[in-house]
Amino acid sequence: MVRSRRVVLGGAVRPASVHLYGGCIARVSDWNDAPSGDATLDAGDAIIAPGLVDTHVHVNEPGRTAWEGFETATRAALAGGVTTIFDMPLNSIPATTSVVALEAKRTAARGRIASNVGLIGGVVPGNARDLAPLHARGVTLFKCFLVPSGVDEFPAVSVHDLEIALPILAGLGATLMVHAEDPALIAAAPHGGSRGYAAYESSRPPKSERRAIETVAALAERFGARVHIVH
Repeated sequence: MVRSRRVVLGGAVRPASVHLYGGCIARVSDWNDAPSGDATLDAGDAIIAPGLVDTHVHVNEPGRTAWEGFETATRAALAGGVTTIFDMPLNSIPATTSVVALEAKRTAARGRIASNVGLIGGVVPGNARDLAPLHARGVTLFKCFLVPSGVDEFPAVSVHDLEIALPILAGLGATLMVHAEDPALIAAAPHGGSRGYAAYESSRPPKSERRAIETVAALAERFGARVHIVH
């Protein structure tokens, strides 16, 4: 049993005891409910709360572990109260856009993770045939970019690519996470010159996001697909 003066329960914070049996939470009771014979950890005023889930993590392993890796990412997550992370499909080499790449990532993660980890698949031009096999191996979330992602291994998709991928994902019941910026409006925005925050902001105008989101929403409605706008 572990107890604290600050346990998050039903949207409130109060003293409570959390009883653990077989690695699971069996019940939650009053702070002073400590059955004789139970091992008790008094956490004082430390907060006890359900573990958080972060669905947008870039672990980058294999391939770019100088940026981050499974061991450091999952340990850092736990230190902040995050017990489950979902790893984005880009930045690792290879990107998680095929079953072969998925297995490479699983191999890289084996024995190196401290938290729960989910793997997100990628939607890129030409990999529509990989989506169902990825889903069959446990991938339920997919990610795409409408503009350059920043790494060559994960190119942006066009509306035509989405017209191919979304019916497949809809049939699988999978969700597509979309980095939504309109490529034409981004290309037409001012670039160069100052390197200040205002200059960068003007290079990514809000209207590019609005137009892209409108496009994605229309496609999702057309194909009955689930989409989630990131960033």
